[in-house]
Amino acid sequence: MAADPSVPTAGDSPETVVSLHLLGGFRLLRGVAPVVVPRGLQRVIALIGLRPGATRSQLAGLLWPDASEERALSSLRTALWRLRQDPCCPMSVTGDTVRLGPGVRLDVDDLVGTAARVRDGDDPRTAAGALAAGRHDLLPGWYDDWVLLDRERLRQLRLHMLEQVAGQHLVAGRHGEALEAALEAMAAEPLRETPHRLVVRIHLAEGNAFEAVHAFYVYRDLLRRELRLEPSPAMSALLDDTLAPIREASRESAIRPSPAGRRT
Repeated sequence: MAADPSVPTAGDSPETVVSLHLLGGFRLLRGVAPVVVPRGLQRVIALIGLRPGATRSQLAGLLWPDASEERALSSLRTALWRLRQDPCCPMSVTGDTVRLGPGVRLDVDDLVGTAARVRDGDDPRTAAGALAAGRHDLLPGWYDDWVLLDRERLRQLRLHMLEQVAGQHLVAGRHGEALEAALEAMAAEPLRETPHRLVVRIHLAEGNAFEAVHAFYVYRDLLRRELRLEPSPAMSALLDDTLAPIREASRESAIRPSPAGRRT
């Protein structure tokens, strides 16, 4: 592995920050300089980052699931030996466990930490970057079972974080910020009902009945078209009071006899 010489580095001092990016694709940086890592070693580094403190047997089994345990452990020993030769990717080995060195910053940890702060009730305005955190999928184009599992875990974590941010802003009366977070969640998963429900609630809280009804029917049409489903009763109930006069007028129009049907 070697830093790209075309990119200026911050120097070779031990204090140079090493950062591992797995969201949106694998990138290992030393300072601002990208480190070129062979694909086979990328998998090892990524898994160690996602499974801190995993044992050698666990890592080997996930990385080489079709190999015998002895062969998988041998492949892991070789990979770890290669990684320990390069200070651009420091590793910490304690007994039978392996983790990234304490100086390595992992973008997945930033997402998890932001979600934890939101979950613990911190003011969403203090959770800097909550909307942008985790906007990109984990290691797109990788199809290892462990990647697929963590990709979905992080996707769900981000969706719940965004919905919680939107809900907190809504309760505080910050409707613009609430709508921004709800729309961010909606963009991440257009068929998920919760962010659409939040959008309807936000418009109603602002007194924008037209926007609320419009958002409801946009989602209903999308759901019918894509899945042949209807919105849940909980979402429909949000508009009961708003739509009641319209529904009542429609019923009266349907049962009222037409002028042509009247006796003369």
